[in-house]
Amino acid sequence: MTETMRLLTLLLVALFALSTTACGGAARAQKRAYKAQENVAKERLRLIDSYQRCVDKAGTDALKREGCESHLKAAQALD
Repeated sequence: MTETMRLLTLLLVALFALSTTACGGAARAQKRAYKAQENVAKERLRLIDSYQRCVDKAGTDALKREGCESHLKAAQALD
């Protein structure tokens, strides 16, 4: 009976260690996903700011304003 108890204890410890490791890996993956989302959001804001500056600089010149559309389209592509 003692040998069976030792094996059972060893199995339980191994399962606990495995589950702890798995949870840690999932948390790291989630953190990387959040960081990627943050980077996309920052890039989107940068492109929108760039678009706004371009439009402000273009003033009433329709041709220049049309050139600014690439900034806006790039920001929309990140959605």
